[in-house]
Amino acid sequence: MDKQDLLLLFDKELRKNLHTPGYRREETEHVIRHVSLHGERGFIIASYVNEENASEAIQEELNYFNRLGVGFEWKVYSYDKPNDLKVLLEQAGFTIEPRESLMVMDINDTHTLLQREEKNYVKEIVDEKGIREMISLIDIIWEESHEELGNRLWRDKQNDPDSLYLYGIYDDDRLVSAAWIYFEKNSSFASLWGGSTLPEYRGKGFYTSLLSVRANKAKEKGYQFLTVDASPMSKPILEKHGFYCLAYSYGCQSPELSSNH
Repeated sequence: MDKQDLLLLFDKELRKNLHTPGYRREETEHVIRHVSLHGERGFIIASYVNEENASEAIQEELNYFNRLGVGFEWKVYSYDKPNDLKVLLEQAGFTIEPRESLMVMDINDTHTLLQREEKNYVKEIVDEKGIREMISLIDIIWEESHEELGNRLWRDKQNDPDSLYLYGIYDDDRLVSAAWIYFEKNSSFASLWGGSTLPEYRGKGFYTSLLSVRANKAKEKGYQFLTVDASPMSKPILEKHGFYCLAYSYGCQSPELSSNH
């Protein structure tokens, strides 16, 4: 499958037709938005706007989520129209997060990741205690709270255990590296998340071990592709393992809610 066809498939399955557990999918004339059923932040995963109506559509979404009393992310990809959508969001008060690379790997290839010896130090995380330890690890690395993420992971693991697998690497009883994978419904793609390692444990191959265990799980479940939004730090490691860059993405975070909420 060439790059353009793959991008079209990604766009269709993980943007236009995406259904996320714990969210209500709403499609309007201008956007596809996902509203949390648990009062958490929402997100807009795809939009159909042009230069004439983009600013108005952005304001409509700000008003909509403001009425709900929650913030949201507007995910912008490098091929989205209009070309200055990110600039328009910034002008409307959104915080634009650093650029990430949309990386994809074909699981059907005879990838080295699928042929690695499974490391016995990679443990599956299945309980709330393990998930809380994972969130603490991420909090330490990123120096901010990820409590809402922890709540969502634990909820998803309980509600649909086969849609989410989490893995960790421990030094004695201390979690030092962790990552997870979501198996999207009605999709060819499994999505990779996390991949966080404490600074003093980097360079030991833990990131690759966590990649390998998740690639093998995806193959076992019959998925065709792995996808991940990669930071500049992760991109070269992923490229080394046969991932290629399809596009770039930006998380655009809505401004703080007005004071009447």
